[in-house]
Amino acid sequence: MAERRMFAKTIVLSDAFLDMPLSARCLYFTLGMFADDDGFVNSPKGIMRQCGASEDDLKVLLLKRFLLAFDSGVIVIKHWRINNYLRNDRYVETKYTDEKAMLTIDQNGAYSDSGIPNSGIPSIGKDSIDKVSIGEDRKGDYKGKTKFSPPTLEEVKAYCSERGNHVDAERWFDYYTSNGWKVGKNQMKDWRAAVRTWERDEKKTGAKMKTPYDNIRSDAKGDDADRLARLMGVNDG
Repeated sequence: MAERRMFAKTIVLSDAFLDMPLSARCLYFTLGMFADDDGFVNSPKGIMRQCGASEDDLKVLLLKRFLLAFDSGVIVIKHWRINNYLRNDRYVETKYTDEKAMLTIDQNGAYSDSGIPNSGIPSIGKDSIDKVSIGEDRKGDYKGKTKFSPPTLEEVKAYCSERGNHVDAERWFDYYTSNGWKVGKNQMKDWRAAVRTWERDEKKTGAKMKTPYDNIRSDAKGDDADRLARLMGVNDG
């Protein structure tokens, strides 16, 4: 196994990463140092205790999807292939080949857990996500269901870049933030699907998607538009 480990600035200097507690970021770096050459770790709790991190730090990394978890208790660092590049003569494949087979690799090089059953409900051993309490917005009933967690702006930008579309990520993010992450009258379940829908609609019309705020601004100006927007619960960011 290679002795050196690297961390990409695009990952560890992103707002999504820096918004996490310092202890969670420290745990991420420590896991990165102990991971095998494919980014897998089989004893995350032991490493967590070794660097003085808490259960919540591990769960934050899972909820923010900097780590992906398997039922076996093994975890993998999602952006491992972005962080690290190893020469073939130094690379040793992970022994967790069954878990590796469940992953796909996105166009940007990150691991995707779309092939893992219940991948939206990360768990480590017997501690499941329904026991997590990280702020009021994390509470809820996870019995057989995946609770929707809004993405960060950086995640939306990265996904749009990965797809090579022309969706204005900031405009998309502001719109769904302002309406409470709802699609029509229903709570959003899959933000990536919402991006793809927005993308398809823009391709059909050949123009930027219109939001309720755009319609308001077309009929009113300045402070009047802002007041109408607030009344409708719409915010242009």
